[in-house]
Amino acid sequence: MKYETVIGIEIHCELKTKTKMFSGAPVTFGAPANSCVNEIDLGHPGILPCVNKEAVRLAVMAATALHCEIDPLVKFDRKNYYYSDLPKGFQITQQFHPIGTGGYVEIESEEGVKQIRLNRIHMEEDTAKQFHNEAGTLIDFNRAGTPLIEIVSEADMRSGKEAAAYVEKLRSILHYLGVSDVKMEEGSMRCDVNISLREVGTTAFGVKTEIKNLNSIANVQKAVEYEIQRQSELLDQGESIIQETRRFDEAKKATVSMRKKEGNVDYKYFPEPNILPIRLADDWIKEIQEHLPELPDARIQRYQSDYGLNDYDAGVLVNNRDLANFFDCVCEHTGEYKLAANWTIVELTAALNKANYKMDQNPCDPKHLADMINMMKAGEISSKQAKTVFEEIMLGKDPKTVVEEKGMKQMSDTTELLRMINEVLDQNPKSIEDFKNGKDRAIGFLVGQVMKASKGQANPAMTNQLIKEELSKR
Repeated sequence: MKYETVIGIEIHCELKTKTKMFSGAPVTFGAPANSCVNEIDLGHPGILPCVNKEAVRLAVMAATALHCEIDPLVKFDRKNYYYSDLPKGFQITQQFHPIGTGGYVEIESEEGVKQIRLNRIHMEEDTAKQFHNEAGTLIDFNRAGTPLIEIVSEADMRSGKEAAAYVEKLRSILHYLGVSDVKMEEGSMRCDVNISLREVGTTAFGVKTEIKNLNSIANVQKAVEYEIQRQSELLDQGESIIQETRRFDEAKKATVSMRKKEGNVDYKYFPEPNILPIRLADDWIKEIQEHLPELPDARIQRYQSDYGLNDYDAGVLVNNRDLANFFDCVCEHTGEYKLAANWTIVELTAALNKANYKMDQNPCDPKHLADMINMMKAGEISSKQAKTVFEEIMLGKDPKTVVEEKGMKQMSDTTELLRMINEVLDQNPKSIEDFKNGKDRAIGFLVGQVMKASKGQANPAMTNQLIKEELSKR
């Protein structure tokens, strides 16, 4: 039997704020356990939450960039359940009044551009983090109360590739917005995938399995593909799919059951009594929306239309926001955009990888790289010499100084070049004869001799042209 895969994804994304959603405790990843927490985060008696304005601003940015309809009336609800990572016994969320509804994300699929619809975006607070060992369970409350947005898609994805493309596109948009650092390995962006199979041609959903806390885009695709195979085999054998929550085991490259679900869980929601409804001013929302940073798709279009880059180069640059920002800085000082893209994508990234540097540790001044590119284009240094100059640029040196110190500046004085060329021709009559006999490689030999005589400083292109002109006179 042939099956159609139906996939919906819920993404929890920590917002990039200095303090928590409802308290003044700091948000600091990697701090000592339980050092970034206060009475509000721990749910002490008599405490009152206070809404983080910056978190609301970032949520409005995200909802706008994802084409959602913004609800200017901010209301919060209590999601009641008892679990050790939830100190208050409830989570403050937006069950009934999400900040954004509708919206979509566009991805590249095998059929071309595909629109993945969004159901909603809502704000809430994060839970604490548990650490399990043989002695028991330890809890770090540093994460408790961290501002989150939850982005819930419609069940529009049909394969592991589409699911991975959706998460990757969403991650890129949120990163460009600056609303989150979206580091899946640190848990600031967490992904839950809901997946079911149904017979091709039918419209009813199958029994849903949830895969929790996928921590990389690669694992999203692997987990979905494994789950498609697992569920297909069960259905082919006439067995039923059990509604359950599973996790992806990287070592086994398989999903593993965590717990079964007996239908939908009733969390007993009701309005949060300690936070009065807040109406966002229209002017405040408009100000946020009018000052959104450039998003990935817009930047790709700009690179193609303004800089003449191809799809590949534009995509590689935009895939890394910091690399793209560096490239933009280089282009402020040179009009050789394609050369700038090549040096940024190939040479710079190779040098950073070799030194085990991240982009925020990049020692290369973008103006220095632009100056070197301009010197190449002007014929002042060769492409071979540029590689040596670039090594010095990566040490923080000015390329003009490097060229002077190393005596690299190319000889482009026609009079001096002609003198050298004629000396070389006089010393190599056999090469002249070879050229007359149709042996074009003789020119390469003569260019090499001139380069040797000039200690590598002769302009190769100019030398080649002048040699041809002088040979025609003999």
